[in-house]
Amino acid sequence: MSDRATTPAPDGPGPSQLPDAARPIASGYAFTGPALDLGALLWDGVCHPDARVRVPLPMLNRHGLVAGATGTGKTKTLQLVAEQLSAQGVPVFLADVKGDLSGIARPGQGGDRVSTRAAETGQSWSAEGFPVEFLALGGIGHGIPVRATVTSFGPVLLSKVLGLNRTQEQSLGLIFHYADTKGLELIDLKDLRAVVAFLTSDEGRPELKGIGGLSTATAGVILRSLTAFEAQGTADFFGEPEFDTADLLRLAPDGRGLVSVLELPAVQDKPQLFSTFLMWLLADLFHDLPEVGDADKPKLVFFFDEAHLLFHDASAAFLDAITQTVRLIRSKGVGVFFVTQTPKDVPSEVLGQLGNRVQHALRAFTPDDQKALKATVRTFPDSPYDLEELLTGLGTGEAVITVLSENGAPTPVAATRLFAPESLMGPVDAAELDRAVRRSPLHGRYAQAVDRESAYEKLTAAQARPPASAEAPGAEREKAPAEEPSLVEQVVGSQMFRSLARSVGTQLGREITRSLFGTARRGR
Repeated sequence: MSDRATTPAPDGPGPSQLPDAARPIASGYAFTGPALDLGALLWDGVCHPDARVRVPLPMLNRHGLVAGATGTGKTKTLQLVAEQLSAQGVPVFLADVKGDLSGIARPGQGGDRVSTRAAETGQSWSAEGFPVEFLALGGIGHGIPVRATVTSFGPVLLSKVLGLNRTQEQSLGLIFHYADTKGLELIDLKDLRAVVAFLTSDEGRPELKGIGGLSTATAGVILRSLTAFEAQGTADFFGEPEFDTADLLRLAPDGRGLVSVLELPAVQDKPQLFSTFLMWLLADLFHDLPEVGDADKPKLVFFFDEAHLLFHDASAAFLDAITQTVRLIRSKGVGVFFVTQTPKDVPSEVLGQLGNRVQHALRAFTPDDQKALKATVRTFPDSPYDLEELLTGLGTGEAVITVLSENGAPTPVAATRLFAPESLMGPVDAAELDRAVRRSPLHGRYAQAVDRESAYEKLTAAQARPPASAEAPGAEREKAPAEEPSLVEQVVGSQMFRSLARSVGTQLGREITRSLFGTARRGR
C-alpha cells in the first residue's frame, strides 16, 4: 500500500525553511486525522516540502472542483486523488474522457521527472498499481457494458440528451406517465418510440386527450428526435441488464477501494450523452443509498469530468435537480468533484456546494479569458497571494488549493506543487484492457444484452391482433361488460392489456415512483 496514503504529515516546517508570511497557510493544513496529501506549499516560487497541503478524508464528501486550462495537469490530479482514496479504502468513480486514466491499474514508471518532483515536494514515491474495474457505455469500447433502461433514465435526463425544449420535456414526462400507468415497460429506445408512435397514430390519438396537454405536433417532434437519436448509434446505451450502481461501492480483497474507470473515448463525439449518463449514475446512487450523516470517510467519491457539457443549454428544472442532488447526496456519504476548465462553467448554485477547490493554471490571452480569470479569483477566500498573477503563472502540475478543514472551515489559499501519481501516467493497451474486462466478476452479469418483452412487443402484438368484435361481433356484444372499458381496452382490445390495466392501482401496479430527475426508483 502506498506510503503517502498512510504517513502523517510532518509536525510543521522548520523555522529556517518557511517565511513568516507563509506560516499561517502551512498551519491551516496541519490536520490531526486521516487526510490525503496533495503536494507541498509554494511561496515566492520556492517549494517547501515540509509544508504539506492536504485535504481531510472525512471532508471529501463535501464535494469539490478541479479546474484549469487544457494541459495544466487536471487528469493527473484526478489520478493522484483516486490513488490515495483507494489506498484508504474508499471506492472511486472516474470518467475517462480522453482514454489516459486506464494506467492507474499498473505501477508507474520512474524517471528523472518523477524523481525531481518527489525530491522537490518531499514525496516518498514508489511505483504502484491499484484495483480497477473498467466500464464502457453500452459496451462500446473496452469495458463492462453500462446500460440503463429508458424507464430508470427518466424523462428529464432523456430530454437533455434529445435536446428538447421545456414544453417538449414536460410532454415527454406525460408520455412516461402514460406508459407507467398502462404497464408499458420502457426498456430500450424502441419501446419509447413505439409508445410515442402509438400515441400519434389514428388508433392512439384519442389517448392524448386522456393524459392532458400533449399535442399531436409535440408528440411528433419527440418521435422525430428519438428516431434521429437512435440513428446516431445510441441504442446500445439503453436496455438490460441494467447496471447496478451498488457495484461502484466495492472494495478489493486487500481492502483498497475499487477504482471504477468509465472508458469514454469511443463516445467522445456524443458528449451530451455521456455527461447526462454520468448524472444518471449519480441520481441512481442518490436513490438507493441510505443516510449516513457525517462519516469517517466517504462511501464513494465521484469525479464528473467535462462538467461544462452537463450544464450547457440545461433547462431550469434540470439545473434545480442537479443542485438538489449535489446538496443532498453528501448525507449519503458520496462526494462529487466536478472537473472543468473554469469555475464559471458551473452554475453558482452548484458551485456554492463545492467545498474543496483545486485550481490549475488559467490562460488570459483574450478579453474573455481575462474576464474568466477575474471571476475565478473572486470565488476564492482572501489570500496573501496575488491570485491573478499566480493563476496565470502556475506550471504543469501546480495548483491553487483551498479545502474544508476538519471543523468544516475553509483553509487558507495555498499555491501547491502537486505530488506525482504512483501508477502509470498514460493508457494501457487495448489487449490488456480486454483481458481485465474478461476477468472481471461483473462480466457474466452484464456482458450479454437481454431483450425481454416490453412496450414494443406488447404494442406490436396488440395492434396485430384483430379486435374481438371482428371475429364474433354478436358474441362480443353479448359478453360486453357493463362498466366502461379502460382506454387501452378501447384501443387494442387485448386480454393481455386488460390484465395489465386491472393491475393498476394495486401494490404491484404499474405507476412508477420518480425522483427529482424523473428517474425511476428500483428495488435492490
